[in-house]
Amino acid sequence: MRRSVYNEDHEAFRETIRAFIEAEVVPVHDEWYAAGQAPRDFYYKLGELGVFGIEVPEEFGGAGERSFKYQAVITEETTRAGVSFGGSGVHVALCLPYLMEYATEEQKKRWLPDFVSGAAMYAIAMTEPGTGSDLAGMKTTARRSDDGTHYVLNGAKTFITGGVHADKVIVCARTAAPTAEDRRHGISLFVVDTGLAGYAVGRKLDKLGLKTSDTAELSFTDVEVPAGDLLGEEHKGFSYLGQNLPQERLAIAVGAYAQASAAIRFTQAYVTDRTVFGQSVASFQNTKFELASCKAEVDAAEAVVDRALEAHDAGELTAAEAASAKLFCTEVAHRVIDKCLQLHGGYGYMNEYPIARLYADNRVNRIYGGTSEVMKSIIAKSMGL
Repeated sequence: MRRSVYNEDHEAFRETIRAFIEAEVVPVHDEWYAAGQAPRDFYYKLGELGVFGIEVPEEFGGAGERSFKYQAVITEETTRAGVSFGGSGVHVALCLPYLMEYATEEQKKRWLPDFVSGAAMYAIAMTEPGTGSDLAGMKTTARRSDDGTHYVLNGAKTFITGGVHADKVIVCARTAAPTAEDRRHGISLFVVDTGLAGYAVGRKLDKLGLKTSDTAELSFTDVEVPAGDLLGEEHKGFSYLGQNLPQERLAIAVGAYAQASAAIRFTQAYVTDRTVFGQSVASFQNTKFELASCKAEVDAAEAVVDRALEAHDAGELTAAEAASAKLFCTEVAHRVIDKCLQLHGGYGYMNEYPIARLYADNRVNRIYGGTSEVMKSIIAKSMGL
C-alpha cells in the first residue's frame, strides 16, 4: 500500500539523505559505534547539507519549512541503513522548538545562524540525579545577581543526550521556590554557553544502546549566565516543557516504527541467505508466519505514525494522541524486534549484526519521553477515567 503522507518534495529529500548516508556514514559508522559518539566535524556536514535548518526561517539561514515530515524521513532513512547521526537528533527535534517558540527576535539573530550551520550544537538538560521524570523536584538553581545582569547557576544534570559535543545547552533550573499549591512553579529555561566558567561535562555515560549518541552528566558551579540568555519568561519553564512533549513523543513513535520496519528488512535478508538442514531459513513455515505477523503489526504502526504526522503538521496533534502513538508504536517495535532477533538465532546476539544493535537501541523507547505507564495514564485521563 502506497503511503500518502509524503509528497514529491519529501521523497526527493529522502533520496538526498539516503545518498548522503551511503557516502558519509555507512563506511565509518562502526568506528563511531566503537568510539561511543560521532565526531564533532560530522555535524558541520549535516549543517552544510541543510539538515539543521529545514524548519528555521529563511532570514536566519534556514529553509523556512515547518513540516516535521522531513525529520521523519531522516529517522526512517538512518534506521533503514542501521546507522545514526549521533546526538544531533536532540539538536533539532527537542531543542529547536524551544528556540522557535520562546526566543526573542534578538536571541534568534544571535543563536539560529550557528544552529543551522552546526557551528553551535545544542542539547537540553532536564533530568537530574535522583529525580528522573519528576521535573518539578529539580534542585538546580539559578539565582539572579543583585545588579540583575546575570544568573548564578548551580546544580547537576544527567542523561543529557548530545551533552559531550554541545556548545550550548538549554538548562532547566529553579529561579524561585515551589509554592504549596504548585510544585511546578519557579522553573525557568536558560541557553547556557558550555564555555562559561564553572560549566563542566562529567562522565560520558555507558548506555545499553544508542551507542553513537553521546550522553553525559553535566555540572554547574557558580556559572554566570547572562540575563539576556533567559529563554522565555522567568518561572514559566515547566509549562514550556509540557508544550513540546507531543512532538517529542511523535518523534519517538516514528523512530520505533522505523526500527520495527528495519528489523523486518534485515531479517528477511538474513533468513533468505541463511541455510540450515539443507534449506534456507526463509523456507520454513514458522519463519514465514513470524515475519508475516511482524509485517501486519508494522503496517498498523505505519498507519498510526502517518495519521499522527498529518495531525502534527496541521497543528491538531493532542497530548493524548501523541501518547497513544508513542505507546502503540514502541510496544509494536518491542515485539517485532524480539521476534526478528529470534529468527537470527545465535547470530542475532552478536553486535556485528544490525538486529542486535536494534534490540538494544529499541529498549529505551518505552522509557524516555515518558514511560509506557505514563502514556497509559495520559490516555486514560483523556477518556475521563
